[in-house]
Amino acid sequence: MALDGLEDAVRSGLGSSKTARQPAKAHVVRYADDFIVTGANQELLEQRVKPAIEAFLSARGLQLAPEKTLVTNIARGFDFLGQNVRKYGDKLLIKPACKSVQALLSRVSEVLGKNKAATQSQVIMKLNPILRGWAMYHRHVVAAATFSRIDHLVWTKLWRWAKRRHPQKNALWIKGRYFERRGLRNWIFACHVATPERAFRPTLFRLTTVTIKRQTKVRSDANPFDPAWTPYFQRRANGC
Repeated sequence: MALDGLEDAVRSGLGSSKTARQPAKAHVVRYADDFIVTGANQELLEQRVKPAIEAFLSARGLQLAPEKTLVTNIARGFDFLGQNVRKYGDKLLIKPACKSVQALLSRVSEVLGKNKAATQSQVIMKLNPILRGWAMYHRHVVAAATFSRIDHLVWTKLWRWAKRRHPQKNALWIKGRYFERRGLRNWIFACHVATPERAFRPTLFRLTTVTIKRQTKVRSDANPFDPAWTPYFQRRANGC
């Protein structure tokens, strides 16, 4: 709520464009307290947009965080909400940010480090929500190659975790103890659990099983509170 009106402040900072042949333009994208502003050139952002934002925040007792504030070219890219936005030639690609990938892998290592003596099923139950949640968040961007790489790195961490538990056993024994083969797929981290109520096979979630699905932008004039737009939002919910 404190940032409501930021867009108007940026427009005011651009000044009047009545006499300009090419009016200065800047676009604000905001999510909660994170935002980016795009402009035609660096001078526009540094000399007009940034001072307007600083004045807007100062009036509310806020200020830009120096370590998070960056003016950069789209060709070099930038991170926003855990994703990297960068233009490669004429193509704009949004990928999971390197920091986000490292944070995920660090969290996986932390879980394995704290559960050295846990059962395989317990480890799977702890890792699956972490991996699934991360993959679902990034499933709308260019993430297929990243998903594949993470699956491999997570497998490497699990292999080390399994070897550490059985230092006297050879690789073939460890593979048979912790990994399964199902159809054409091998090295599946899974186990069998039997309880008085039921038997099941906990299996580690693989990010590559998540289908990449591009997010279609909502029409600017669409109103979810207007019954006339109900069919439109129903079609979106059904993936049409």
